Amino acid sequence: MSSNAHPATHLITGAGSGIGAAVARRLLDRGDELWLLARDAGRAKELAGEFPGARTLVGDLAVPERLSWALGQQTLPDRLDSLHHIAGVVELGQVGDLTPKVWNATLAANLVAPAELTRLLLPQLRLAEGHVLFVNSGAGLRANAEWSAYAASKHGLKALADALRWEESRNGVRVTSVYPGRTATPMQEKVHRQEGNEYDPQRWITPDAVATTVLTALDLPRGSEVTDLSVRPTA
Repeated sequence: MSSNAHPATHLITGAGSGIGAAVARRLLDRGDELWLLARDAGRAKELAGEFPGARTLVGDLAVPERLSWALGQQTLPDRLDSLHHIAGVVELGQVGDLTPKVWNATLAANLVAPAELTRLLLPQLRLAEGHVLFVNSGAGLRANAEWSAYAASKHGLKALADALRWEESRNGVRVTSVYPGRTATPMQEKVHRQEGNEYDPQRWITPDAVATTVLTALDLPRGSEVTDLSVRPTA
């Protein structure tokens, strides 16, 4: 919670499923104010139904250059205690097969959009001396075969977080990168299909375990910050 009397205000991308949904549920359950980013009006309506009391914003992370215009048409929170970058896309393939279309789509959603959303919301984050949390990936620290585009976007996300931390520390803004290993989410199911492997969610981290990691970083007392945190399955 924020040190002030009002409930803490958070904006979350990717709240529709997996880790984002788990983080949103936990923050809502403790009485915080939630703003959820949806790619279109239909999705916003679904999110509002899933998370009663949460506010929604519409902006498509696949088209980062339109985010400024989209948010400019909507009422934004006055202040922001945290911004959670959790949405992401993945397309596996060998470097010899991946086209610029896949590269550009992956970088747009996973790297350029978080950079642009952060830029647009920095005034509200500075006002609250807020926290920017990037749910990165184990692929943000190492790149395996067929993971080049996704890993490149996540390596870039680490660079974005590191630079932002240096730049905004004087404004009291904290920055954390969390690197989950394989997590039992719809995205992981898709990855297994692309890999041609059978999907067993029991083998992987639960979204709630990653949400606990994110909230641990968020709730750290003022004057300290978790910079980088890896969480992986024990199996």
